[in-house]
Amino acid sequence: MKQKPFLKSWPLWLMLLTLAGCGTTPPRTGTTTSPSTASSASPAALPNWNSQALGDTLQGLQQSCRSLQKKPSWSGVCREAGTLPASDADAVRRFFENRFTAWKLQDGGRDSGLITGYYEPLLNGSRTRSERTPWPVYGVPRDLVSVDVPMSQRNRGTLRAKQAGPNRLTLAANGNIEINPADFAADPRGIRLKGRLSGSRLVPYFTRGQINQGSIAGSAPVIAWVEDPVELFFLQVQGSGRIQLDDGSFLHVGFADQNGYPYQSIGKWLVDKGEMTLSDASMQGIKDWLARNPQRRDELLSVNQSYIFFKPLSGDDGGPVGALGVPLTGGYSIAVDPRYIPLGAPIYLATTWPHSTEPLVRLVHAQDTGSAIKGALRADLFWGYGTEAGMYAGRMKQQGSMWLLLPKGLTPTSAL
Repeated sequence: MKQKPFLKSWPLWLMLLTLAGCGTTPPRTGTTTSPSTASSASPAALPNWNSQALGDTLQGLQQSCRSLQKKPSWSGVCREAGTLPASDADAVRRFFENRFTAWKLQDGGRDSGLITGYYEPLLNGSRTRSERTPWPVYGVPRDLVSVDVPMSQRNRGTLRAKQAGPNRLTLAANGNIEINPADFAADPRGIRLKGRLSGSRLVPYFTRGQINQGSIAGSAPVIAWVEDPVELFFLQVQGSGRIQLDDGSFLHVGFADQNGYPYQSIGKWLVDKGEMTLSDASMQGIKDWLARNPQRRDELLSVNQSYIFFKPLSGDDGGPVGALGVPLTGGYSIAVDPRYIPLGAPIYLATTWPHSTEPLVRLVHAQDTGSAIKGALRADLFWGYGTEAGMYAGRMKQQGSMWLLLPKGLTPTSAL
């Protein structure tokens, strides 16, 4: 992909417990819905406003302005934001107070909603295979083939297709390749089938279990080799991450393609099997279970037949790119529902730390979207990358309130 937006399709805890999509897709399009707002006020009236270290959030706004500055209602605000030093917290505070109006968000009669988290994993690895790093991070296999089959044609029996490119087929009545859609796993998220050619037939691509047994060793490039297959699994869940190589440098990798199977939750499988309770089925809980049951690792991971292929991303120090098209800032970027909240807007978030009643209040930025992020009071907080970020993201299922900050003169309805 031209770097497709890093889209957190589902919050991490939900991905572990339910059927979910992963990888990257463009932000949804369609009818927008005006956010329900209770009232407007100066940012200075927001709870705990004066205790905020607003210099820490300035970088997030400056990133958003790479996209927003093209809009007349944002251009002046963005020019001024670009001149502010983050070290001058008072100047940043005055800027937000003078330039923005805060709108309290509601959803029906509610003024709080679910706040979850996501992150980028950090793995240890190498460019070469060794006893320490035996697990491959695969690029897109050369024999992976895709074809779009509309849902209206899924039940018509055998279809015919012809080659449309190195890895693409197109349906054609006179085509020389046979496709039986019933052979492929049902995936309600889209119409694209993924497979491989076996003679004159398109057959389903290899599953995770088959890939882990070496079925694509001769047909897929290896981007890197990593130490831990469990961490590699969670890299695939998140769709983007970093690998620290043995020379100390970092390799940033992102979603490139997928093998065509819908995501299956290993957390839900463990709960259904009575191996753990629903409250324990976090990322940390699953890792703890695997540590106690190493002989069942392959059995558990193979429950999710979906497999993600990666590609190197340019640069190694920026965050993943969100649906707004700008890098995300750890702790200060959120995924929202763009039908209610305009991408790029600052959001004043009042929630609590994961598994805690300790307040977590900060000014964040709506820079990403997600298919599980629905409604005016729903957000997914990007925690950054690495082990600590993963710990917070995997445990975050908090209630929170949000205020939408817009340049003075702009209303929530006109901003969408």
